[in-house]
Amino acid sequence: MTTTISPKPAAAAGSGDSAIAPRKWKTPILLGVFGLLALLVFALQPDASVTTRIDLNSRAVALELPPLIVPTMVTNLILAILMLAFAAYAAKLAYDRKPVPMWGIGVFAGLWVISLIIWVGAGANVPFVWLLTGTLAISTPLVFGSMAGLVSERAGVVNIAIEGQLLAGAFAGALVASMTGSWIAGILAALIAGVIVSLVLALFSITYWVEQVVVGVVINMIVIGLTNYLYSGLMYGNPDLYNSPATYPTWRIPVLSEIPVIGPVLFSHSIITYLMFILVPLMTWALFNSKWGLRMRSVGEHPKAADTLGINVTGTRWFNVLLSGAIAGVGGSFYTLGSVGAFNQEVTSGQGYIALAALIFGRWHPVYATAAALLFGFASNFRTLATQVGANVPSELLSMVPYIVTVFAVIGFVGQSKAPAASGTPYVK
Repeated sequence: MTTTISPKPAAAAGSGDSAIAPRKWKTPILLGVFGLLALLVFALQPDASVTTRIDLNSRAVALELPPLIVPTMVTNLILAILMLAFAAYAAKLAYDRKPVPMWGIGVFAGLWVISLIIWVGAGANVPFVWLLTGTLAISTPLVFGSMAGLVSERAGVVNIAIEGQLLAGAFAGALVASMTGSWIAGILAALIAGVIVSLVLALFSITYWVEQVVVGVVINMIVIGLTNYLYSGLMYGNPDLYNSPATYPTWRIPVLSEIPVIGPVLFSHSIITYLMFILVPLMTWALFNSKWGLRMRSVGEHPKAADTLGINVTGTRWFNVLLSGAIAGVGGSFYTLGSVGAFNQEVTSGQGYIALAALIFGRWHPVYATAAALLFGFASNFRTLATQVGANVPSELLSMVPYIVTVFAVIGFVGQSKAPAASGTPYVK
């Protein structure tokens, strides 16, 4: 009797190798570069006796705290060593084929930012509370924009039109609030304007299956051109009637707003910032614990499977895209009703794209996206701080800081971000 020995299947022979995850060195290398930058630039001061004075007080709080005076060189040297130690730990994780935890990256970013503040404020006074409140104010529309992108892209529709939604909300809010003298009417008009922009996005992206990125870019160009035209033809000629909006009042929460540092930062804001405080935890809970969140995630990941289970894929996507416009429109009203107090051409200045970058950097998670938006807000506010303290940094470089941070963030971490599987793909029933 002849015995035939079957050859070992090729898939089985290679199964052991295919199960081994590749080593990812991008994040450890980037962390190491930033750690070395902190060591060589921030820590190595020519004069070791230089100190940085950090002012913890605010005019809105009666109780005064003594300033925090730290030796610039020694403090930054300690921070740089801690950052390099974490970079080495990240390299070990990469060697062991393990991901770098997001909380660790957040702690590293916090240490680097503190080191940067101490370095820029060397020999000067750093208004710390002003820096935090300014960062929060600049980040507010970015958070709204990133949350708008989240509800849309989690449902499978790429939202490049965040810039247009923010700009439309800013324009409509200023126009209606000026004509009615009511900021409440302004915020409602901003919401409706954002929904109208999203209506166009949903119509072409979901119903007619047009390339979603192209639609978003075209919408942004249309909104920029339309608002510029209306500003020149309507607002510019009669600003008292059409471009002098009633702005959001500042609501100081009794007792809590009197707490040093924390009070001005968290409990003395306009309604739009308080809405942001509510929106982020609400979105986090709804995304992972509600029926709407489950359906949204299923439609964005596996629309065919969701359709098989009886979920209306097209209806869910339409609802989420319109909701994204409402959120972004309200956020856009901050530019005219909350800060500037008037509409100017292209007042959003590309912040919608930075909000989209914050969403990608935050891995389509509400909390992480908010943290990224705060980082970008700090980068924008930092250039003002550097000017105030008289830092010897070229103004051209300071104006580039927010966009440099955006590029580094996306280059460094977008490879670890995984968009919803069906994002950008039209669903054909």
